[in-house]
Amino acid sequence: MPSTGNGTQASILPDSGHRRLPPGAIFKEAGLTAVVSLALLVPFVGFKIANRGGEQFLETRLPEVLIAAGLIFLGRIFLILVREGSLALPVAGGAVISAIGLFAPIPSAFIQAVAFTAGLVIIVRAAFMVFAARRRSSTGREFGSGFADGYRKALPWLASALIVFAVILPLMPFGERRTIDIAILVLTYIMLGWGLNIVVGLAGLLDLGYVAFYAVGAYSYALLASYFDFSFWVCLPLAGLFAGFFGIILGFPVLRLRGDYLAIVTLGFGEMIRVILLNWVSLTKGPDGVSGIPRPSFFGLEFKRYPAEGTESFHQFFGLDYSSLHRVVFLYYLILILALITNFFTRRIRTLPIGRAWEALREDEIACRSLGINPRNTKLSAFAIGAMFGGFAGAFFATRQGFVSPESFTFLESAIILAIVVLGGMGSQMGVVIAAVVLIGLPEYIRDLQEYRMLAFGAGMVLIMSWRPRGLLSQRDPTISLARAEGKTS
Repeated sequence: MPSTGNGTQASILPDSGHRRLPPGAIFKEAGLTAVVSLALLVPFVGFKIANRGGEQFLETRLPEVLIAAGLIFLGRIFLILVREGSLALPVAGGAVISAIGLFAPIPSAFIQAVAFTAGLVIIVRAAFMVFAARRRSSTGREFGSGFADGYRKALPWLASALIVFAVILPLMPFGERRTIDIAILVLTYIMLGWGLNIVVGLAGLLDLGYVAFYAVGAYSYALLASYFDFSFWVCLPLAGLFAGFFGIILGFPVLRLRGDYLAIVTLGFGEMIRVILLNWVSLTKGPDGVSGIPRPSFFGLEFKRYPAEGTESFHQFFGLDYSSLHRVVFLYYLILILALITNFFTRRIRTLPIGRAWEALREDEIACRSLGINPRNTKLSAFAIGAMFGGFAGAFFATRQGFVSPESFTFLESAIILAIVVLGGMGSQMGVVIAAVVLIGLPEYIRDLQEYRMLAFGAGMVLIMSWRPRGLLSQRDPTISLARAEGKTS
């Protein structure tokens, strides 16, 4: 980098006009960050209850905490240098830190994760600064100001590419059993996110008990298939109808509620359903759950090595060698089709009068009333339709697991589904996909972190909300606006 007259390095970015921090201030800011991180890491990471020889004792891991705080201190210095306009040293340092986290033989998975993440954040921040400076110097506009237009143009291509990738995923070289299982889990949460997006994103109704409809769908299929020997294809629409009915039941008591009060009531409804499932032992078998749930068949072809006499299995019909992967791939394509149907239905219904009524209700309920829209019917329809898709996802969950119990439908599930909708950007279909991959797929791939997995999960949520407070894809345009209507009539 060229030198300035006072012997310091010149920034490769355009001068921002602010005074550069002296080294003492840089170290002070980085030190304060390290102290705060140390205070957070000591109670969460510094101590662990270990079991050895049948006895439990408290194990300390202060060296790992100190190393992590040192990495955070160094990373903060590099981020400050990036902010001040110096890029070469921070980028090189970030690359070295990430390489250490990836390739160095460090026995602690936590230190590896912290090193890799710190280096990656530094590099991404530096790249963002370069792109922002170039755009500002060439066009005079801030970086990201044209993101909405670019995203809108690229959305059809991006959606098509993702659908093609999802279709061919089991055929790819990395499409082994673990990858397909994780993809099934992610698609299930994508479907749940799209269903909740109708209630929260389109209608603007904060629902903290969405897991109740998920549970109703799962138990509907489990009980109907177990007691009445109904097939999956018969139980699937019934599970959706039952869940939609419960959505209407929830909708009536909350017609006059908004905001925090609505959230509290929906939270209570979700807990009521879980407690009923837990205590109605004669029907739901209580905490023992329902097991032996029948699996779906492929047009009557079951995925068994030795089918019943007089029947033919999937691999026999197609002349294949038996593999347990056949059933997993079938379930993958089943949830993929259900998720795509959910997305198609949601995109179509938001262009209809009921969808536009949801958006009007979300923006301003008083103005919605003044336009002659019935808020009661609008809210009930949003709860019912959103709950219906939750019931479909619950039926699939039951047939995939072969077992359901109340422990699978706790408040944490509702919180995760709501986090997917909020972090993705309320009202954004693509945002739900990205958030589900980040919040569900990545934690499954970092299971090696063991007890640090949920810590990384929470840290990722904090970073996303700090970087994009309105969600990853926060562009939320109404289906019909005055500007578009005037453009069509002119």
